[in-house]
Amino acid sequence: MNNSSTGSSSKSKAGSSSQPSETSFKRKRGVFQKDLQHMMYGFGDDPNLVWSAIESTYTYLLLLKQPLPETVALVEDIVVEYVTDLAHKAQEMGSKRGKLSVEDFLFLIRKDPPKLNRCTELLSMQEELKQARKAFEVDEEKLASTE
Repeated sequence: MNNSSTGSSSKSKAGSSSQPSETSFKRKRGVFQKDLQHMMYGFGDDPNLVWSAIESTYTYLLLLKQPLPETVALVEDIVVEYVTDLAHKAQEMGSKRGKLSVEDFLFLIRKDPPKLNRCTELLSMQEELKQARKAFEVDEEKLASTE
């Protein structure tokens, strides 16, 4: 029995040295569960009717519409695997230059126009917000100095 457990750990270590073993990165499951439930319901997933008790003066039974927990867990695993894979590929590209940049991610999704367009839109919005915050800080400083 001990041999099988030590054998499996030596296999994972001896596998590929470039990829980390699954045991070295333990992730907390369910981190994205609430967000994924809302997104799945918003995108038209068939609701699974769940009874939930709300504690107050009286206990009420509330009918909630949520996707199946198994489906949410599967989607979460797929999303985390995709993002992790994308980050590893970007890190490989960035290590050639010595640093990781946004352009590495944009290069990886260049063949998927909807993702690329959304990323560039979000990056431009981030830049606009940064400039607006900077302008707001300057205005506050001017107000403080005049008083």
